[in-house]
Amino acid sequence: MKPESVVVETTIGGKRFRIETGKLAGQAGGAVTVRVGDTMVFAAATMSDEPKESYDFFPLTVDYEERMYAGGRIPGSFFRREGRPSDEAILTARLTDRPLRPLFPKDLRNEVQVILYSLSVDSENPIDILAVNAASAALAISDIPWGGPIGAVRIGRINGEFIVNPTFAEIENSDLDLRMAGTRDAILMVECGASEVSEEEMIAALTFGHQALQPIIDLQEELVAKAGKPKASYPVLQVNEALIAAIREEASPVILEILQRPYVKSERNAAFRQLELSLIEKFSPAFSATDLEIRFALENCYKEIVRRRILEEGLRADGRRLDEIRPIWCEVDVSPRAHGSGLFTRGETQVLTLATLGTPREAQEIDSLTPAESKRYMHHYNFPPFSTGEVKALRGASRREIGHGALAERALVPVIPPESKFPYTLRLVSEVLSSNGSSSMASVCGSTLALMDTGVPISAPVAGVAMGLVKEGDRYAILTDILGIEDHFGDMDFKVAGTPKGITALQMDIKIKGISSELMLEALLKAKSARAFILDKMLEVIPAPRPDLKPHAPRITVVQIPVDKIGAVIGPGGKTIRSIQEETNTKIDIGEDGSVFIAATNGESARIAIERVENLVESPVIGRIYTGRVTRVADFGAFVEILPNVDGLVHISQLDSARVNKVEDVVRVGDEITVMVTDIDSQGKIRLSRAAVLEGWSAEEAQLRDQRSSTSRQTGGSRPQPARPQSSGKKEEKRSGGHPRR
Repeated sequence: MKPESVVVETTIGGKRFRIETGKLAGQAGGAVTVRVGDTMVFAAATMSDEPKESYDFFPLTVDYEERMYAGGRIPGSFFRREGRPSDEAILTARLTDRPLRPLFPKDLRNEVQVILYSLSVDSENPIDILAVNAASAALAISDIPWGGPIGAVRIGRINGEFIVNPTFAEIENSDLDLRMAGTRDAILMVECGASEVSEEEMIAALTFGHQALQPIIDLQEELVAKAGKPKASYPVLQVNEALIAAIREEASPVILEILQRPYVKSERNAAFRQLELSLIEKFSPAFSATDLEIRFALENCYKEIVRRRILEEGLRADGRRLDEIRPIWCEVDVSPRAHGSGLFTRGETQVLTLATLGTPREAQEIDSLTPAESKRYMHHYNFPPFSTGEVKALRGASRREIGHGALAERALVPVIPPESKFPYTLRLVSEVLSSNGSSSMASVCGSTLALMDTGVPISAPVAGVAMGLVKEGDRYAILTDILGIEDHFGDMDFKVAGTPKGITALQMDIKIKGISSELMLEALLKAKSARAFILDKMLEVIPAPRPDLKPHAPRITVVQIPVDKIGAVIGPGGKTIRSIQEETNTKIDIGEDGSVFIAATNGESARIAIERVENLVESPVIGRIYTGRVTRVADFGAFVEILPNVDGLVHISQLDSARVNKVEDVVRVGDEITVMVTDIDSQGKIRLSRAAVLEGWSAEEAQLRDQRSSTSRQTGGSRPQPARPQSSGKKEEKRSGGHPRR
């Protein structure tokens, strides 16, 4: 028997927003479909029956599976099935995870899994915001303890007007791409790319977005009232208060003494490890406590002290003031063979970014459900274990690495020159060599240095900084340039990147149940001051992009050819274009509009390749002089190839100034001669004259001589000789670039 489904609908941004449950996945804890237009996403949320008692963290996983059937497509892989998630799918999963996580009970240790599928995409409405709302709705109606629902929206701005949930086409014309999620009262998550938007404009967009997501929360509450399950109970994490008190008394003086030492991360970690081992040795038998319980109590004590010092004394873990930035030093031109490189070091965080330029053909092909088919600017971020003094297996890019690379990429997109001005594919790789907080923003800074070192004419330099927050009731402190421990023990990680003019990227994650717009504006303004300070340090090293590309970087020249001549350049099976590339040591790409991109590392190779391409598409012009090869001789004249696959006839009467009795007396097959095009008839047959070049005649004079010669042949008379202009008598070798006169 078909189950009854529950459907709730509302209008968001002028579009019907529909949530349905009860029809699909009846054994999941909660399952819904969310639909806008013809884009539809499915979400299921389920919790395990038993807790993971050995875990000292909440085990939540969120996975988005991008199903290609949703767009009527077969996967492009060899196996023709979905494999490793695309970067877009991973970013959607991360976007969904971040606002859900803060609303789970802190003592929950049961595994919770949220799985999302794309069921339909219409290439008009993006699926990522629907995924966040679908996950929220699935959790809200499930039996899983959770403090939602949340609402999520995308905000764009076109001609100064904010719009809710813009289409892909509208996003292209928007100077703002803001994705955000929040509860009824506060904002939980922000992910934004912008074209140098001011702090005040950003807050206006966030305020507008928070109002816009309220109807989505209303809709989910209506769904819960109709189809929600009672929330399940779960084993509460038992905390031995006596153990915590004993460890607090024993460890607090030691922690304070450690915090007062000069800050070096490795030394501090070693000191805390020694403290932990001594506490385990002392309290494990006395309280029959596990190592996990003692570590948990010690970390709570450490957290309390770090936060109290910040709020009460304005002292941070490394002794800095709240708005103080760690020491910065930078370098460029670190790699002699890379096309550009920038090294950015801030405190114990160090990132080396290396830039590579390529041809348009090397742009990344995108096989996803978004309308984008390729992108010419790629930013990759690598976070090896040695950067934190650890030893781990290398297993490819993690979700975190993909997310940080996307954030740095988003920060720099607005300043990358358009392809029409700078016809290159760009790949930047940020290698994190040492990390103690805000390596993603260090990647932004290192990437700006690398781009300027390469000679990429970026419109403005970009810097980034990570801001933190410690909040207890009404008391709070905003931290500039946070350490790893301040991120771990704090309530917010607020990353801001931008130029002197405005913000280009923004990302916010919080661990509490939201923050107000006023507090966000204060954090943004402090971040603006920090960015200006960091930019000054960067510009001391390289104040502007280099005027020229590095010696090993390819020089790309763009040649425009008629679209109907593209085949002539490519040749049968690509034979012609391959031969040009091999013989000139260049790379050549051809666009559908007839743009030919020629990349070479030296000017002479580029010149020869350009000449070869132009010759392939050139059409003969009456009056123009060409040097060509004799391909065939006949009694009445010689055929000369003046352009690739283009030949014409030099009549015997036009082979020389004097009378020619036999063609072979003047030219033979394989000879190179210089000729003028004197006529092209309606069928495209070309008439050539060697005599016109030797005598310096114009095309009109050559045509007249040809006509008189023809008349003379018909009447049997001698060939008339037109009056020679003053330029007569010039030898062929002077007009043919040194070719000997035949």
